[in-house]
Amino acid sequence: MAKLFDDKRNYILGDEELNLIGDRDKLAQWRHKRMGPPFYKLGRKIVYCGADLNAWAEANRVDPNSDGAN
Repeated sequence: MAKLFDDKRNYILGDEELNLIGDRDKLAQWRHKRMGPPFYKLGRKIVYCGADLNAWAEANRVDPNSDGAN
């Protein structure tokens, strides 16, 4: 499993790395719809844990060579 994010780092809105999964508006839509990666809401600050982002990305990984029968 490739790591897209640093497991030991926390990411906040505005961090360039978050653009890998979506822009600020897309992340806001997902949070509102209770979709996307897990996050912490600390007051008005949104924080994403790198380990959570990697787990979410891995869960959404698509292997075009797989027959889909897991």
